[in-house]
Amino acid sequence: MAAGAPPEESAGSRRAALGVLFWLIPVVALLAVIGYASFRKEQPASITAALARGQRPAAPVFRLPRFDGGTLELAELRGRYVVLNFWASWCIPCKDEAPLLERAWREYRDQGLVVVGVNIQDLEPEARKFIAQTGATYPEVRDRDGTVSRAYGITGVPETFFINREGRIVSKFPGAAVEWRIWEEAIENLLQAR
Repeated sequence: MAAGAPPEESAGSRRAALGVLFWLIPVVALLAVIGYASFRKEQPASITAALARGQRPAAPVFRLPRFDGGTLELAELRGRYVVLNFWASWCIPCKDEAPLLERAWREYRDQGLVVVGVNIQDLEPEARKFIAQTGATYPEVRDRDGTVSRAYGITGVPETFFINREGRIVSKFPGAAVEWRIWEEAIENLLQAR
């Protein structure tokens, strides 16, 4: 017979190798899932989970450039109520709710409420055009690299967070809210939150 293993040995070796792969692939996949779950445990999605459990997670702090010059730091707003709205110029629901954010800013700022718009996933000229078209007078900042939106676990726009005077997230809107009564109720709950 020619050099090499007999056909029976080769087939047996292949079966053994396939058997190892049969068990190895699921084990590696399971370890990958466990590793990912451990990594995600402390990631932004935990804000949503914490709110669902009735907890008030700390709002991730940030310092971002303002469209009107200078910077805005969330930590500097401690002691005030914050409505933090993530938006983009191409987002139709963002345009729909912009007048309601402006109304909230005008009606509640004397009670210590600050509305902050956070622009994401946008070109600066388009964002500036959006601000001009909507007539927003509340502070608007730009999350150029997406760091802040990732910290908040943003998966789409608009998304709005209601932050109490201690810097804790009380509630959020994961999407557009285009009726004033919804905003009014959320803001009143924020003002009464301890």
